[in-house]
Amino acid sequence: MLRLRIITAVVLLGVLLGALALGPAVFITVVALVFGAAVYEWLRLAQVGRAVAVGTGVALAIVLASLDIGGARLDDRMMFGLAAAACLIWLAIGVWLMRVESTGVLPLNSGLTVALGVVLLAAAWFALLALLRVGSLFLFSVLAVVWIADIAAYFAGRAFGRRKLAPRISPGKTWAGVGGAALAVIAAAVVAWFAAADAEIFTTHLLMRLPWWSAAVLCLLVALSVAGDLFESLLKRQAGVKESSGLLPGHGGVLDRIDALLPVLPAAVLVEALQQ
Repeated sequence: MLRLRIITAVVLLGVLLGALALGPAVFITVVALVFGAAVYEWLRLAQVGRAVAVGTGVALAIVLASLDIGGARLDDRMMFGLAAAACLIWLAIGVWLMRVESTGVLPLNSGLTVALGVVLLAAAWFALLALLRVGSLFLFSVLAVVWIADIAAYFAGRAFGRRKLAPRISPGKTWAGVGGAALAVIAAAVVAWFAAADAEIFTTHLLMRLPWWSAAVLCLLVALSVAGDLFESLLKRQAGVKESSGLLPGHGGVLDRIDALLPVLPAAVLVEALQQ
């Protein structure tokens, strides 16, 4: 299974880089299809009918790609407001997840799940576009924060994981995994800073502009990525499924791969804006 996951991840990264090489319009179209698939899966987890979920996902992918390619974008103030609202919602979700873990109560209904999906997926989409406008390397450096955290959490959890993080929600996650993820992200940021101090890299911006707070900010981003992962795990548990779909061999669904990105993308926009 690990080998299949690695192969699928490499193929997906190759598709993204290939689309980027073909131009912004192709890249935006590919990413819009990814978000359309995520919308479909989210609606299915919210118990929305398959036909409605498929239609909504396809229509939204077309609309999102068309709007951006056509030049319809959020201005900086609207983007900041949407990112701030999404971060507040994710922090509230984090508190709610702790309550769920302690009490075992799962109070989310279908309507609220759909509403959260609208706001959180929209915020992640527009945040991704905002980061892309800073630069493709800058965007991928934000994505790399989550990827590095995910990989490090997996291996640190396997090697040292004893104490479970949230056994009622996601039994596989451990405190050692979270700690390993945070340390790996900080270490990678320092290495990137020394290796390419002039590059347009998210963590390098952070280290240069907020040197005393950068480690805390990176740990917060890791915590948000964990919250995104746990929230999707809870949605799957409520829906009675193991994976959001079977679209990606070895990975489950699209949401299973981007759940940790959903809170980190708007948070990265917010952090970058507050540094200016």
